[in-house]
Amino acid sequence: MKYFVNNSVAENGNGSKENPFKTIQAAADVAVAGDTVVVAPGVYREWVNPKNRGSVGNPVVFVSEQMGKAHITGAEQAKNWEKVEENVYVARFPNKMFGNYNPYTTLVSGDWFIAMMIAHTGDVFLNGKSMYEVTSLDKVKNPEVYKASWDPDFTVYTWYTEQDADETVIYANFQGKNPNEEDVEISVRKHCFYPEAEGIGYITLSGFTVSKAATQWAPPTAYQEGMIGPHWSKGWIIEDCEVFESKCSGISLGKYKQPNNDNKWLKWKYKDGTQTERDNICQAQIEGWTKENIGSHIVRRCNIHHCGQTGIVGHLGGVFSLIEDNHIHHINNKQNLAGAEIGGIKMHAAIDVVYCRNHIHHCTRGMWLDWQAQGTRVTQNFFHDNCLPFDYNMNDESMIGCAEDLFIEVSHGPTLVDNNIFLSDHAVKLATQGVALVHNIIAGSFTAVGRGVNNGSLTKISPRYTPYHLPHRTEVAGFMTILHGDCKIYNNIFIQQEMRPALVKKMERSMSINNEWDDDNLIVGTVPYDNYPTFEEWNALFEGYCGMGSPASDRYYTELPVWAAGNVYFNGAKPMKKEKDAVVDSKNKVEISYEEKDGKIALKTNLYDFIGGTKCKLLKTDDIAMAFEPEQKYENPDGTQIVFDTDILGAKRGENPIPGAFVNASDAQKDLF
Repeated sequence: MKYFVNNSVAENGNGSKENPFKTIQAAADVAVAGDTVVVAPGVYREWVNPKNRGSVGNPVVFVSEQMGKAHITGAEQAKNWEKVEENVYVARFPNKMFGNYNPYTTLVSGDWFIAMMIAHTGDVFLNGKSMYEVTSLDKVKNPEVYKASWDPDFTVYTWYTEQDADETVIYANFQGKNPNEEDVEISVRKHCFYPEAEGIGYITLSGFTVSKAATQWAPPTAYQEGMIGPHWSKGWIIEDCEVFESKCSGISLGKYKQPNNDNKWLKWKYKDGTQTERDNICQAQIEGWTKENIGSHIVRRCNIHHCGQTGIVGHLGGVFSLIEDNHIHHINNKQNLAGAEIGGIKMHAAIDVVYCRNHIHHCTRGMWLDWQAQGTRVTQNFFHDNCLPFDYNMNDESMIGCAEDLFIEVSHGPTLVDNNIFLSDHAVKLATQGVALVHNIIAGSFTAVGRGVNNGSLTKISPRYTPYHLPHRTEVAGFMTILHGDCKIYNNIFIQQEMRPALVKKMERSMSINNEWDDDNLIVGTVPYDNYPTFEEWNALFEGYCGMGSPASDRYYTELPVWAAGNVYFNGAKPMKKEKDAVVDSKNKVEISYEEKDGKIALKTNLYDFIGGTKCKLLKTDDIAMAFEPEQKYENPDGTQIVFDTDILGAKRGENPIPGAFVNASDAQKDLF
């Protein structure tokens, strides 16, 4: 069955092409497995709440008739502004317009949220761009530039809200613009396309523009909501959509609500947040978190940008998913939200999730894989400018700290990172173990090696024990702290870029205080693993060991071995001391950046003038030691072997390839996106 929607009609019809529904929700109320809902161009100011699930091979499909022209928004127009003084206006809105959720009385809050300032879930938008909330009318009248923002000039466009009886009152400074003549909106709905019920699986959303929802903070220990999301179900496809200006998260593949364990750390402070997270993982296991019931979503070819917390967020609910060909950029750029759950992509428990061919840039963090990145693969992606670009932010008081392209945290692996390009100051933060880095171009540093795995207790031992799972399943196999190491670093090209002075100062500060969480290292290469054992050194700890009664040692709690081979180093990038075949070019100066032309992105580098005849071994799964704790290989989600014979653009390698992400120099000149 095919249903049609067109909000330009005078009244709601029966869904036929000749007599379409006026709202998408009218179609969502009746569409069932195998049905398609075709939505005409227009702005649809509604929360679409799908009521019926699809099935394998028969999804319920919602498609924009013209790509990007059907726009679902959580905002309403605001034209009733009255001038207060000079640039300042006021508008009043009856609280009944918000129903049972008023974004202007609801504060952003939750576990791991840093309440640096008051922030409501609502926003005011001027010509599609969110303005800056302040905490008093005086700050609206006398706005100050907020230097932490990536766009400080716009931060003087401020707003403030208060309640007056049964009205929401909003004051705003439009800096000389007349809000009754501009496009001014306020967000009123917490979702745009999101089922209220759990288990509404096998839905496809294709070709829509989706924007301006008043979403709440989405930590792993809470109900994780987004502007779009499957809400604890299976088999969604979100494709070819533009997603922007969610207060917190654009797309959520995340956790369902556990009434007894929802932001419990914030509400009941006696149990640490890490323990509440372990609790909710085990509870989810009992309550149906399995491969058969949850996950296996696809997010592809979406343009996700200008969201406050994350572009894509998830915990538990995103397992076995494919995240491919997305453009994710300018996330958390306002710097008005802060906490430990921020990134272009921030996912916990990315079990067998594949992140492929995504372009991720200008985020305060690019991709953050936290806990249980088991069977996870990050491949053929391009990362750059994931940092805080202003020197003002490069200090210990900054909200987020200096960021990185990829952060893998307290996971046991196997986490496979292959055929990517990393161009930010910090490439990969490795407060973890069980990672294989293969055939990447890495022009940023490794940070937090050997750090960042404790809970930060002042005088007590506080290791974070995290779970590992049965291979390619959700069932928990065990818990263990992070020993560090167990990393395999093969066939990469490392390029040291110029160190920004503000970052050098930050690194020096971190080193001087022996920062528990991060060293802010800027030296590119495998050198942070200098003092880690080779496999032979580690194995020797167990020679002659016969179990109970053997001489005491630290054999079970020492750092795990690190393997490195086939890597090339330029511009002063440094290999670890025990790397026997490292190729170090101390003569030539490699330049590497990117350029955008006619909407296409290409690498700009002289790297391949100097690679020469450097060759390495063509690797496959069986050449790489398995991840230690889960005893699982670096393999495909279906358990088959990976042969690393395909470069970042899909070209095939021969038996003796060159290191790095490209098959040859000519491939490196082609457009990446």
